[in-house]
Amino acid sequence: MVKFHLGSNNKSISSETSWPSHNFRWHPTKLSLALALVCHYRGLSLTDSERWQGHQAHSAKGRLAQRMVERVEVSLTRYDESVVTTDWQKKLTPEQYYVTREKGTELPFSGVYLNHTEVGMYHCVCCDAPLFRSEAKYNSGTGWPSFYEADGSCNGDESNTNIVRRPDNSLGSTGTEVICRQCDAHLGHVFEDGPQPTGLRFCINSVALTFKAVSK
Repeated sequence: MVKFHLGSNNKSISSETSWPSHNFRWHPTKLSLALALVCHYRGLSLTDSERWQGHQAHSAKGRLAQRMVERVEVSLTRYDESVVTTDWQKKLTPEQYYVTREKGTELPFSGVYLNHTEVGMYHCVCCDAPLFRSEAKYNSGTGWPSFYEADGSCNGDESNTNIVRRPDNSLGSTGTEVICRQCDAHLGHVFEDGPQPTGLRFCINSVALTFKAVSK
């Protein structure tokens, strides 16, 4: 929340309105500074004081400040999603971006890690978080790399893993999406038709993964 204060009467107003993301492209700190300069040259001041009183809205300065509050909302904790999207597009290949950031699915039997048998750890392609051990990988015959548990899971408890499950209705029926806990990358889905000891099948897109072999 950002407070704006009016000059001689030393009263304050506050803004808690959400800014439309498609119109907001300035860095929050820069926007806050620019707004302070506008207030200065318009004869307004930004000082610490008490809350805005309704009758001040009838003054010229009050109406101006009120319009500014209605038009400008600054959140110092919210990032500009367009900038983040651009960074992911720069870092990832088009297919990696489509799968991990737009929740796409690679073609079956096309992934580089489908028949991969080297010993090591599979990591998130976006943030490098460790996700699945090679020991948990098996051939499910579905056309995608499959694992029966995530790295860090213990007796079904996945709180120490780098995966999160989310309900997903995009497949025509209710399923369970698997995403990266660290960066929200879409990884694939999990099904309850896997082998023991867990009975789970984590069906993961190859392009959502990178692999690091165990050092010998």
